[in-house]
Amino acid sequence: MLPLRTFLPTLAAAAAFGACLPALAQQQLVAAQSSVSFTAKQMGVPLQGQFKKFDAQVAFDPAKLASSRIRFTVDTGSATMGARETDAELPKPVWFNVVQFPQATFESSSIKALGGGKFDVAGKLTIKGTAVDVNVPVQLAQSGSTTTATGSLPLKRLAFKIGDGEWADTSMVADEVQVKFSLVLTGVGKL
Repeated sequence: MLPLRTFLPTLAAAAAFGACLPALAQQQLVAAQSSVSFTAKQMGVPLQGQFKKFDAQVAFDPAKLASSRIRFTVDTGSATMGARETDAELPKPVWFNVVQFPQATFESSSIKALGGGKFDVAGKLTIKGTAVDVNVPVQLAQSGSTTTATGSLPLKRLAFKIGDGEWADTSMVADEVQVKFSLVLTGVGKL
């Protein structure tokens, strides 16, 4: 048993730490109301796809951007383009290599306010084991108890070895892929 003089400071430190947790724990992604989609072009024709499974850990305080953090994960095996043949190809090694790389991740390194609910979120995007520094423009809008973060990010698929080998020919599948997101969050403070 701890002596009282040791126990009381330990209890006080635990209580102080616990008081910080609810503010962070209350920020939750509402996945059922959120979406992550992408547009790729095959022979010049835009093809739409989406990821069905993703998650976010958010510790965002508009008054304390320096200590705010965002970690976003996407289950690459949840990618769908709505066609059975295409969907069967996406998990294979030449595309997302889901067995070896089941998730893509984004981890923020800094968040800058641009005014009018707009933010620049810098961080590292990792897909198929390749990490690239990116800046993501994000627009926040609040309605009632929810905050919606929307934005889009152009990616070069070949930088992440997505569709390499015979599919590296950009005359068949364009290198640029446009990723769009709409993430509904609860527990974010007033902007």
